Amino acid sequence: MEIDSVYQDIILEYSRRKDNKKELSGDVSAERGHNPNCGDDLTLLIKHKDGVVEDASYLGNGCAISTASTNMLIDLIKGKQLEDAKNKVEVFFKMMSSSEDITEEQKDELEDAQMLEYFSKMPARIKCATLSWHSAKVILEQQK
Repeated sequence: MEIDSVYQDIILEYSRRKDNKKELSGDVSAERGHNPNCGDDLTLLIKHKDGVVEDASYLGNGCAISTASTNMLIDLIKGKQLEDAKNKVEVFFKMMSSSEDITEEQKDELEDAQMLEYFSKMPARIKCATLSWHSAKVILEQQK
């Protein structure tokens, strides 16, 4: 099995998940991300309490890459300290930037999201892969 096929299977598996596509109640921060080139329109919701990401979800629709990436992000930050979640988002953007190096150890902290690096050299797809991560960055930077 080729690596492209493995990536494709995992992306499809994450994109088909519906458990994170839901409304959240209570004190929730939301940030909409829209990619007109692909039609992605996803709103990331993060509920936090006492410095911890208590829950996260998304609403809207997107392509397989953007929804898979969103599910990976949610799995990665749910239950984490806000600072830890911020750091993971920062490492993700370093990974996706060809101008910044990160260690294998840092990549491993991203768990399955590290496979999104595959799209970092695809101008038409990098926006899909990073859409919800931009929303997370906005939300997490607003938290003190």
